[in-house]
Amino acid sequence: VQLQASGGGLVQSGGSLTLSCVASGVVFKVNGMAWYRQAPGKQRELVASITSAGTTNYYGSVKGRFTISRDNGKNAVWLQMLSLKSEDTAVYYCNADGLIESGGLWRTFGSWGQGTQVTVSS
Repeated sequence: VQLQASGGGLVQSGGSLTLSCVASGVVFKVNGMAWYRQAPGKQRELVASITSAGTTNYYGSVKGRFTISRDNGKNAVWLQMLSLKSEDTAVYYCNADGLIESGGLWRTFGSWGQGTQVTVSS
């Protein structure tokens, strides 16, 4: 399963951006989807997650500013980011897990998107 992320860019502090990510492949079912980010010199961290039922979780300083949503029919996930701060500067990665059919059998998968750069200028 391939994930294609887009929507990053340069924005001023206090501005907003919306990231998009679409999963594609042959035959698969997506369960959880999430956004992670990795700032220079830091470890990759979980930002927000959403289940196939729409249950969301937010982590760290993004609570109240970021909103994760998805469209199960399109296998797409979005991350709306408001009131951006310089500390939100990072490469953002989408992640998905679920089941993929191969040779008549279903097996689990976990995939990462290629990352999209978000830079917030102060």
